[in-house]
Amino acid sequence: MRGAAIEVSAAGTLIADALANPINAAILERLPRLGLDQPWLVAGCVYGPAWNRLAGRPVAENIKDYDIFYWDEDTSWEAEDRVIRRAAGLFADLGVVIELKNQKRVPLWYRGKFGTAYPPVADAAQAIGLFQIACTCVGLAPKLGGGLDLCAPHGLTDLYDGILRPNPSCPSTAERTRAKAESYRARWPWLRFVE
Repeated sequence: MRGAAIEVSAAGTLIADALANPINAAILERLPRLGLDQPWLVAGCVYGPAWNRLAGRPVAENIKDYDIFYWDEDTSWEAEDRVIRRAAGLFADLGVVIELKNQKRVPLWYRGKFGTAYPPVADAAQAIGLFQIACTCVGLAPKLGGGLDLCAPHGLTDLYDGILRPNPSCPSTAERTRAKAESYRARWPWLRFVE
């Protein structure tokens, strides 16, 4: 387990919630076949099933895509595109949108897309800690020999309490962060945004 000290029971609950979605279970089981360095299944597909359970909704409801972070020293678009194409074949039967991003490459395009600089990160797990809303900074990675690693650098308390706080580590504007929180609240109205 990486990041802030996380209660073992909360970590186990998040992993169980995420794996209740059979798409997550399939992705995590197949992910090592891509041969990626530092592969993490991250964000909405990880926390969404927890919020759905708490709201009494179907486990995969409101999950628009499945994000995979990884690390590659080759920051060319061609290298990332090769990974995207391999993953498209591996996950084609799942019938969901899967997005892969080389976290070493993100600082190269982030400013052009979002208008703010993105700090260089040392590894893919560090990038998980940069989402706009702190409690959404979560990821799961398959361990060699079985099991899963959990990355939750801001802990899990706010996630299960439904509290959306701006992440001070995120290179975002207050306006974009507020809009992101409102997009979560539109799908899960019981969440609260705390500035």
